Amino acid sequence: MLAACMVSLAGCASRPGPDSLLPTTAEAPGATKQVVLVATTRARDAKAGTLFGGERASDLDFATVDLSVPPTHKAGAIEFPSQAPGNPATDMVVHEAIYRDTEQDFVRDLNAQLARLPAGQRKVLVFVHGYNTTFSEALYRLTQIAYDAKTPGVPVLFSWASRGKTEDYVYDNNSATAARDNLERTLGLVAASNAEEITILAHSMGNWVTVEALRQMKISGRMIPSKRIGNVILAAPDIDVDVFKTQLRRFGKPEKPFIVIVSRDDKALGISDFLAGGKLRLGNYTNDAELVSLGAMVVDMSNVKAMDDMNHGKFAQLIGQGGKMREELEKEMAANGGAVPSQINVDGVRISGIDARIAASAAQKASEQQKPSGQ
Repeated sequence: MLAACMVSLAGCASRPGPDSLLPTTAEAPGATKQVVLVATTRARDAKAGTLFGGERASDLDFATVDLSVPPTHKAGAIEFPSQAPGNPATDMVVHEAIYRDTEQDFVRDLNAQLARLPAGQRKVLVFVHGYNTTFSEALYRLTQIAYDAKTPGVPVLFSWASRGKTEDYVYDNNSATAARDNLERTLGLVAASNAEEITILAHSMGNWVTVEALRQMKISGRMIPSKRIGNVILAAPDIDVDVFKTQLRRFGKPEKPFIVIVSRDDKALGISDFLAGGKLRLGNYTNDAELVSLGAMVVDMSNVKAMDDMNHGKFAQLIGQGGKMREELEKEMAANGGAVPSQINVDGVRISGIDARIAASAAQKASEQQKPSGQ
């Protein structure tokens, strides 16, 4: 049965080739440039077009990558290079990839990218990928997310050492666990930059290392101030539900509810349930009300048709839908005398805990306005 699970998971989607990060000097009219900063616990790989492999490094490493998105890009999709180095007219491609050796290099590059943005829009999105993910897959996924979001900001990839093989679930899980301190360190570096707002997006097993790192920061008193946190988004979390409950109880109810994206038909998490002895993963948990009570806003995508066979990457289809969701929220509020609903439905997506989320944001703004200037 385990072998059958692995075969089904392995066949879920096409993957980029081992040299898919080979740089190209070719340009294409209409292609959009994107810079991604990288902090990783992966070891460098000397093979051309790879940059980082699946083995663990002894210390945190860094890189800065210049890419472009083709003019033919479709929202939610990743146009992997069909043949290295790729065609910028039809593929996402790398134009330059530079290793950075120190934390100071990383922060300097981050501040340089932030300086290109106007004051008030100097935001950072930190993305933490999931299990069975190569470095190139994680890099191109973040490129897609940053492009589809269509909001100013600097994307930062935190890439832990996944081997990108279905049979290495245990190795990947241990790599994620080993990366907790370095994710905490990376978030500290981002917080030390000139970023005005920091959003964290984790997918699948990346949620385990993310929630653990945030828990460590909270316990140690080194948590990023809530006024600088935009969102903490936990997409398809591959975390045991009971473990998550204990994590949040120790962390405490977040001032701004975490956004938890779930789907009851997520086949990849169904396999994780099986591997974990039948214990439900957070990403396909059915008790939205309990998650809301713990400090989450739940985004249920069970009724949304996925672009991948395993229904595990639905979160990427949400990117750029914020405007439509705001319109639906305003419509509901207008119909109810201005009262914020606890739940709305948009194109098959059910969102619960909205009232608590908006109340928390309003309370935070009020608190900031009451502070004397200079604090």
